[in-house]
Amino acid sequence: MNTIKTLFSVASCVICLGVTSMVSAATIEPKGASFTAPGTITVKSPASFNRAVKCNINFSGNVAADGSKATITGATVGGSNILCGVPVLQNLPWTLTATSTTSGTVSGVMFQVLSACSDTPATISGNWSNEQNKLWVSTPQQVGRCTITDLSVNPNPRFTVSD
Repeated sequence: MNTIKTLFSVASCVICLGVTSMVSAATIEPKGASFTAPGTITVKSPASFNRAVKCNINFSGNVAADGSKATITGATVGGSNILCGVPVLQNLPWTLTATSTTSGTVSGVMFQVLSACSDTPATISGNWSNEQNKLWVSTPQQVGRCTITDLSVNPNPRFTVSD
């Protein structure tokens, strides 16, 4: 019986390691580069009475030397709506990981718009296009009581995601 348990445990570990390596198989280039990623973000929050507010956003950060991830270390938010001047990003740095050549996640996301959207970090999922040099969300993403309904940014220098 112990042999079966041991075999099952070893097999489970091998499968988990295989899945983990497949999930993080995509790399981001240029490796080791600092970047900015300007674009737009639309958020619904209690401060806006859950009405969508579109703002300009410009993320900044660094791509890891091995291309395994990008670290978002800051962002500026602005725009014509008065609420564009109040968001505060929290829990930085956030981690951008390419899960494939066409998708990725940003983990550690926390922010407030007058009040905290969430007490715990969220992970949001997005899409990637090498041709358009564009990262965007195609479905609403919950961050506690706030919802990112639209996000579209274009990294500079241009990112290329590959397997």
